[in-house]
Amino acid sequence: MELNKKQIELCESSRWDFSDLRALVLNCTLKKSPEMSHTEGLIRIVTAIMEKNNVTVDSLRPIDYDIAPGVYPNMTEHGFDKDDWPTIFEKVEAANILILTSSIWLGEKTSICTKVIERLYANSSILNDKGQYAYYGKVGGCLITGNEDGAKHCAMNILYSLQHLGYVIPPQADAGWLGTVGPGPSYLDPGSGGPENDFTNRNTTFMTWNLMHLARIIKDGIPAHGNQRSEWDAGCRFDYPNPDYR
Repeated sequence: MELNKKQIELCESSRWDFSDLRALVLNCTLKKSPEMSHTEGLIRIVTAIMEKNNVTVDSLRPIDYDIAPGVYPNMTEHGFDKDDWPTIFEKVEAANILILTSSIWLGEKTSICTKVIERLYANSSILNDKGQYAYYGKVGGCLITGNEDGAKHCAMNILYSLQHLGYVIPPQADAGWLGTVGPGPSYLDPGSGGPENDFTNRNTTFMTWNLMHLARIIKDGIPAHGNQRSEWDAGCRFDYPNPDYR
């Protein structure tokens, strides 16, 4: 993906070291590889900026995998013959930055995106080495594309879900592109105006840098006090006296 002049300038003038960060982009398109995904157009911008800043970026389409529905870490233990989610979750665990992307259908994120969030939820009770929930110390964002209304609605849903599971959400953590309402051109269609749209390019750029900056700040994790599931279960009430059970 060719970045515009301003995007390149921001990369070249950066004084931050992001080389120890890893990002994962889950493209929740309904199209299997290698079919063209319009959402992939925005992903290419994010990937190009991150890679110019030495962030390791992995990207995959969950629809290419056999992901069982459910809210348990491995659904083969709950009646399903196959479940590729544990393999994907290894990449989620390794990433400091998670970006969920989705197209819009009937004003909502895709069914694949909903399934991914459910499976993220399935792993959210896992504790890290500080006794906090698994996603503490990671940051999240989202990208939305479509030719109908619903971008902000989808972003609100995705970002709320991520923060509820433990991800930290930076300022302006979403970006999107909406073409002509109805059967108009999609982002990568010739003449759509999407790749040239200054508003979309600005928001996508800001989102990417905000994700990198916040991931850099919390790379060593969220301070472990008042948020440790392991300590709470053991009876610790942090700054409050333990209740008298007599």
